[in-house]
Amino acid sequence: MYAVIKSGGKQYRVAPGDTIRVERVSGEVGEQVKFGSVLSVHTDDKKILVGDDASKASVTGKIVEQGRAKKLTVLKFKKTNQYKIQRGHRQNYTSVQVSDIKL
Repeated sequence: MYAVIKSGGKQYRVAPGDTIRVERVSGEVGEQVKFGSVLSVHTDDKKILVGDDASKASVTGKIVEQGRAKKLTVLKFKKTNQYKIQRGHRQNYTSVQVSDIKL
Protein backbone atom coordinates (compact mmCIF):
# COMPACT_ATOMS: atom_id res chain seq x y z
CA MET A 1 0.00 0.00 0.00
CA TYR A 2 1.24 3.47 -0.81
CA ALA A 3 -0.12 7.00 -0.98
CA VAL A 4 0.68 10.27 -2.71
CA ILE A 5 0.68 13.21 -0.29
CA LYS A 6 1.22 16.93 -0.70
CA SER A 7 3.45 18.79 1.74
CA GLY A 8 5.25 22.09 1.33
CA GLY A 9 4.10 22.56 -2.26
CA LYS A 10 5.59 19.23 -3.37
CA GLN A 11 4.14 15.76 -3.85
CA TYR A 12 5.63 12.62 -2.29
CA ARG A 13 4.94 8.92 -2.83
CA VAL A 14 5.04 7.28 0.60
CA ALA A 15 4.59 3.78 1.99
CA PRO A 16 4.65 2.60 5.60
CA GLY A 17 8.25 2.43 6.82
CA ASP A 18 9.62 4.99 4.32
CA THR A 19 11.68 7.96 5.49
CA ILE A 20 11.17 11.14 3.47
CA ARG A 21 12.63 14.65 3.61
CA VAL A 22 9.93 17.33 3.47
CA GLU A 23 10.00 21.08 3.86
CA ARG A 24 10.33 22.20 7.49
CA VAL A 25 7.42 20.99 9.63
CA SER A 26 7.02 22.41 13.13
CA GLY A 27 7.60 19.94 15.92
CA GLU A 28 10.30 18.23 17.95
CA VAL A 29 12.13 15.00 17.19
CA GLY A 30 9.92 12.04 18.17
CA GLU A 31 6.59 13.86 17.75
CA GLN A 32 3.79 12.54 15.54
CA VAL A 33 2.96 14.34 12.28
CA LYS A 34 -0.29 13.98 10.35
CA PHE A 35 -0.36 14.80 6.63
CA GLY A 36 -3.86 15.97 5.81
CA SER A 37 -3.74 16.42 2.04
CA VAL A 38 -3.71 12.92 0.55
CA LEU A 39 -4.04 12.99 -3.24
CA SER A 40 -4.32 9.27 -4.01
CA VAL A 41 -4.04 5.88 -2.32
CA HIS A 42 -3.04 2.58 -3.95
CA THR A 43 -4.34 -0.30 -1.83
CA ASP A 44 -2.99 -3.83 -1.50
CA ASP A 45 -5.81 -5.28 -3.64
CA LYS A 46 -4.72 -3.05 -6.58
CA LYS A 47 -7.40 -0.39 -6.24
CA ILE A 48 -6.56 3.27 -6.68
CA LEU A 49 -8.55 5.80 -4.66
CA VAL A 50 -8.52 9.43 -5.83
CA GLY A 51 -10.54 12.55 -5.18
CA ASP A 52 -12.97 12.51 -2.25
CA ASP A 53 -12.15 8.90 -1.32
CA ALA A 54 -8.44 9.68 -1.02
CA SER A 55 -9.01 12.92 0.89
CA LYS A 56 -10.72 10.90 3.66
CA ALA A 57 -7.49 8.92 4.14
CA SER A 58 -4.77 10.08 6.52
CA VAL A 59 -1.03 9.51 6.61
CA THR A 60 0.83 9.71 9.92
CA GLY A 61 4.52 9.63 10.69
CA LYS A 62 7.17 10.38 13.27
CA ILE A 63 9.75 13.18 13.05
CA VAL A 64 13.20 11.61 12.89
CA GLU A 65 15.37 14.68 12.28
CA GLN A 66 15.22 18.45 11.90
CA GLY A 67 18.16 19.62 9.81
CA ARG A 68 19.61 21.71 7.04
CA ALA A 69 20.74 20.54 3.62
CA LYS A 70 24.20 20.98 2.11
CA LYS A 71 25.17 24.48 1.09
CA LEU A 72 24.40 25.49 -2.49
CA THR A 73 26.37 28.28 -4.12
CA VAL A 74 24.32 30.78 -6.11
CA LEU A 75 26.36 32.86 -8.57
CA LYS A 76 25.07 35.82 -10.57
CA PHE A 77 27.42 37.09 -13.28
CA LYS A 78 27.25 39.59 -16.14
CA LYS A 79 30.32 39.65 -18.34
CA THR A 80 30.47 43.33 -19.37
CA ASN A 81 29.54 45.26 -16.22
CA GLN A 82 31.98 43.90 -13.64
CA TYR A 83 28.95 42.41 -11.91
CA LYS A 84 29.41 39.28 -9.84
CA ILE A 85 27.43 38.22 -6.76
CA GLN A 86 28.04 34.96 -4.93
CA ARG A 87 25.68 33.72 -2.23
CA GLY A 88 25.19 30.51 -0.32
CA HIS A 89 21.91 28.85 0.66
CA ARG A 90 21.02 26.00 3.02
CA GLN A 91 17.43 24.75 2.91
CA ASN A 92 15.72 23.60 6.11
CA TYR A 93 14.17 20.13 6.06
CA THR A 94 12.42 17.62 8.30
CA SER A 95 12.97 13.86 7.98
CA VAL A 96 9.73 11.98 8.65
CA GLN A 97 9.36 8.22 8.98
CA VAL A 98 5.91 7.21 7.73
CA SER A 99 4.19 4.90 10.19
CA ASP A 100 0.81 4.08 8.66
CA ILE A 101 -1.83 4.96 6.08
CA LYS A 102 -5.45 4.82 7.27
CA LEU A 103 -8.41 4.73 4.91
